[in-house]
Amino acid sequence: MTQISEIILLGFGDLHGLQFLLFGLFLAIYVMTLLGNIVILTVVSTDCSLHTPMYFFLGHFSFLEISYTTTIEPVMLWTLLSAHVPISLPACACQFYFFASLVATECFLLAVMSYDRYIAICNPLHYSSIMDSWGCFQLALASWLAGFLAPILLMILIFRLTFCSANEIDHFFCDLKPIMKLACTNTQVAEMTSFICTSLFALGPFILTLASYIHIICTILRIPSTTGKQRAFSTCSSHLIVVSLYYGTLGIVYGFPSMPQYESILKLLSLLYTVFTPAANPIIYTLRNKDVKVALRKLTQWHTYLVKEG
Repeated sequence: MTQISEIILLGFGDLHGLQFLLFGLFLAIYVMTLLGNIVILTVVSTDCSLHTPMYFFLGHFSFLEISYTTTIEPVMLWTLLSAHVPISLPACACQFYFFASLVATECFLLAVMSYDRYIAICNPLHYSSIMDSWGCFQLALASWLAGFLAPILLMILIFRLTFCSANEIDHFFCDLKPIMKLACTNTQVAEMTSFICTSLFALGPFILTLASYIHIICTILRIPSTTGKQRAFSTCSSHLIVVSLYYGTLGIVYGFPSMPQYESILKLLSLLYTVFTPAANPIIYTLRNKDVKVALRKLTQWHTYLVKEG
C-alpha cells in the first residue's frame, strides 16, 4: 500500500457543457454574498443606533459568513473550470478543519443570538444588565473558541488514517464523508468521534436554540395586544428564518443516506448550505429588518453627499 499525497476533487466534471454557465452563476452568488455581508458589517459598525447586542452578534455572524464561504467557494469555482482539481493532503486537512470549525462556530453563534432574543422578549427588565458589553464579548468569544476547538480531535483521527490506492472524491470540497471513504484502514473510531462531536457541537446548540424559541413563542402568545405580538415577533423573525434555513439544509444533507447511488444528490444538496443559504442571509437581515434598512439608507445618503461635495 502506498500512502497518497494528494486528493483529486472531481467537482462538477460530469456536467459537460454547463461548467462555464455554473461558474458565472456561482461566482455572482459568491460576490453577492461577500458584498451583502460587508455592507452589513459596515452599517453595524458605523451607525451608532445599531451598537446594541443584537447587531453586535449580527456583525460577528456576517464576518463568519464571509469566512465560511471563502473556505469553500473559491475551490468549488476552480472545480468548475477543471475536471480534476488536485489538492494536497495537508491542504485538504486545512480546508476540512476550517470548514468544520466555522460550521460549529455558526451553530454556537446562532444559539447565542437566540439567547439574546430570549432575554430581550422573556426577561426585558434584566436585559441591559445581562447583555452588557462584557457579557456580549464573552458570549461571542466563547462561540469562536468552542467552534475552533470542536473539530481538532476529529481532524487528527481522520487524517491519521491510511489513504491508499484511490484518491478521487466526487465532491467540490474536502467534506467528512467523502474523505473517510478513501481510507483503507478501520474508520470506526473516527466515525464514533464524528457522531459524538456532531451531538455535542451541532445538536447541543440546536436544542438550546429550539428551547429559546419555544419560550419566546409562548411569551409572545401571552401578549394581549396584536400590535405588541407583531412588534415582539418582528425583533426575532429574521433570525428565526436564518436558523430554520441553516439547520434545515444541514439536516437534509447529513441526514441523507450515505450510499454510492446518492453521491450526486448529496453533492447538489451540499450547495444549499455552502452557497445558497449564506447568500440568502444578508438579504433576509436587510429586507426584513427596519433598523438595518434605515441605517443603510442613511449611509447611502451620506455617501451621496460626500460624492457631491467632492
